[in-house]
Amino acid sequence: MKIKILSVLMIMIYSINGSSQDSNFHIYLSLGQSNMEGSARFQQQDTIGVDKRFRVLEAVDCPNLGRVKGQWYTALPPLCRCRSGLSPADYFGRTMVQNLPKNIKVGVINVAVGGCKIELFDKNNFQSYVATAPGWLQNMVKEYDGNPYQRLVEMAQLAQKAGVIKGILLHQGESNTGDTLWPAKVKGVYDNLLKDLGLEAGSVPLLAGELVATDQKGACASMNKIIATLPQTIARAYIIPSTGCEGVADRLHFSATGYRELGRRYAAKMLALQGY
Repeated sequence: MKIKILSVLMIMIYSINGSSQDSNFHIYLSLGQSNMEGSARFQQQDTIGVDKRFRVLEAVDCPNLGRVKGQWYTALPPLCRCRSGLSPADYFGRTMVQNLPKNIKVGVINVAVGGCKIELFDKNNFQSYVATAPGWLQNMVKEYDGNPYQRLVEMAQLAQKAGVIKGILLHQGESNTGDTLWPAKVKGVYDNLLKDLGLEAGSVPLLAGELVATDQKGACASMNKIIATLPQTIARAYIIPSTGCEGVADRLHFSATGYRELGRRYAAKMLALQGY
């Protein structure tokens, strides 16, 4: 009888401590503005052949997709909000699972808001930024109950019960073009995420993608020089080049082809950092 009681207690402790965490389930946080959200319409090729080892944790309720906030799904686009498009996160995850051992799964959490400054993810001062933002941006923020940063943390904490956070993907900067304080602001977001998620300082690489490049006549390509300095502020920051990634006519966003290539580049860097 004592042995049975002890066994039941051990099972209860196992459940309470969330010991179902799988070290082979690698989680990546994705944040930024419209290019991380996904501006291009996904095509048929993007909706087939997605390995079930690539998962997305839905960050908002999406009745149109049959998805519920806080639940895992096979990572079919859209990976951000209910009507967003193809993003770098799509082909990041696909490329990762194609090149990792078969026992490893990859999950992404994508919280991004088109047109936002990095200030939206400043946990201590975002309210003043949102208060002066255009109505269309405020409406997108409302989908995250008014606090995208907190929603990202909430979903990440939930994900930590299932797997291990291995990296952060950032694509943001168009709305901060020319802001030389941008690297310090990104560091503030990065440091807060590490603290709020109980991660060791410097243990999680941050991959930051360049904006539409000069070769594509990018309207904000000048910001890439500032983005390039991020590793001087965050030791574990790495820059993902966008040269050759196809842009579209607005000169701000990538085409579906551009997103696929950019996503593969994020994955190539992460795989290299992991020794693959």
